[in-house]
Amino acid sequence: MMQTSEAQPYQKYLSFASKGLGPKDFKIFALAGDASSRRYFRVVAENDSWVLMDWDPFVDDGKYPFLNVLDHFAKHQIQVPSVIAKSPEDGLVMLEDLGDLTLERKFWENQNQELIVPFYKLAIDELLKIHYQASADHSDCVAFKVAFDTDKLLWEMNYGRDHLLLKLCDLKLSEKLSADLDKLFLKICETLNAETKYIAHRDYHSRNVMIKLGKMRVIDFQDARMGAIQYDLVSLLRDSYVDMEAGVENQLIDYYLAGRAQYFKNNKLGQLSRAEFDHVYEIQTIQRCFKACGSFSSFYNLRQDTRYLKYIHNTLTRVRGSLEKFNEYKLFFDVLNDNGLFEHKFV
Repeated sequence: MMQTSEAQPYQKYLSFASKGLGPKDFKIFALAGDASSRRYFRVVAENDSWVLMDWDPFVDDGKYPFLNVLDHFAKHQIQVPSVIAKSPEDGLVMLEDLGDLTLERKFWENQNQELIVPFYKLAIDELLKIHYQASADHSDCVAFKVAFDTDKLLWEMNYGRDHLLLKLCDLKLSEKLSADLDKLFLKICETLNAETKYIAHRDYHSRNVMIKLGKMRVIDFQDARMGAIQYDLVSLLRDSYVDMEAGVENQLIDYYLAGRAQYFKNNKLGQLSRAEFDHVYEIQTIQRCFKACGSFSSFYNLRQDTRYLKYIHNTLTRVRGSLEKFNEYKLFFDVLNDNGLFEHKFV
């Protein structure tokens, strides 16, 4: 039997669990959702547990992004959850239970940030495998078919403008100012698009890295696409959900670059100095963090979800720090600064 306060709507979960795991005394508990439309449940029977993902129905033809990327990552020893069972017509996938300890939680458990460095290094080890081992295998992975090209990067920046500036903050931008921002945004995105692309996880932050038995386990990888290496590193090291000290951030960048160098020992074209990395890293911070502010704003604009508004201020502070390094982006800085967005708390 299944024990839950919503037993009737969950009958399809019981049927699926029984089919995939055999008849057991199941208990099903809803897990806190993320910002997506996916729903997650913990399925418990005796001394075992699994996680059930409920999403849209899909065709199991090897091209379904969640399973396709999972298989490609697993092929290259990237620590992803195991698939236990699936029901494509119902949009259900039963996964290994990775527990509840996220990298974010581990971060906030330590008052001394030096203590979280070993955990972040393990997370970077997984990222190195994504960027270089998985990218070197040009098999039929859907991540190779999509990219953070100029159009996609520009869409993300405009998402930030639409949801943060125009809707949440109700700014009235003149036609000329809007056109000037269009040109500036385009310049940022063209610069990032010119970088060599590798598979990017796309959302590699502290809530998407789980810790189980001392190992980093990667989740939420279904939107992986080709992009600059800095996209994932900004997501991880300038994460909206934690407040990492600059010294720790620099240690971890150096660790990543040292790990990266091992893949390019005999390839001078692949060598990358810290100065070259930092230049793109700061531009990527402007793009990635501004987009994150747009996402946090959209959750409120579209469904009055206030949980993410508290992250906008610190994320905009990161945008500010990077904008201050580029005279050519002063217009964007002035729009945010002159309208008081850097000081506004949003909650």
